[in-house]
Amino acid sequence: MASPVPTGRLLTDGDGGTALVLARTLAAAPDEVWAHLTESARTALWYGPWRGEPGPGAVVEVRTAFEEGDGWSPFTIEVCEPPRRLLVTAGTDAAAWRLEASLSSGGGRTAVELRHHLPGGPVTGLGEIGPGWEYYLDMFTASFAGVPLPVFATYYPALRGYYEELARSGG
Repeated sequence: MASPVPTGRLLTDGDGGTALVLARTLAAAPDEVWAHLTESARTALWYGPWRGEPGPGAVVEVRTAFEEGDGWSPFTIEVCEPPRRLLVTAGTDAAAWRLEASLSSGGGRTAVELRHHLPGGPVTGLGEIGPGWEYYLDMFTASFAGVPLPVFATYYPALRGYYEELARSGG
C-alpha cells in the first residue's frame, strides 16, 4: 500500500506558540460530523471510547483503542460549542496536549480542522506526532464513511521525514 500524502502544517497560535494543523472534509452536515467526533460509541470506531459526564470544565476519561498498552487518560474539556468547536487538554502534567477541533460547513460538506497546540520553544516530537494525527484523521473519515480502516504502518515511519523537516523549517 502506498504511503499517504502528508497534510499537516505549522501555524503561529494566537498565544504566540505554534500549532500543528491538519484538516479533512466530509460530505455530511456539521451535526453528523460533530456526533462522530464527540459521541463515545462513535469515537470508539476511530480513536477510542470515553466515559464521564461531558461539559465545559469537566474531565472525562478516554482510552485509545488502536494503540498497545494505553489505559484510560484524563481529558479536560476546555471549550465545547456544538457543532463547531471542541478544545480539550489531554493529560494532566507538563506533557499534556491541547487539542482543538473546529468544524465549518458549506455546500453539503463539513471541514474538520484539528489543531494540536504545541508549547513555545523548539518544536519537538513532530516526527511521531504528525504521522499519528494523519492516521487518526484518516481513521475518523474512514469510520464515518464505513470503509476499511487504514493501517498505521503506512503512516509511520513513512511520514516521519516530512514532519521532522516541518519542525526544522518552522512550517
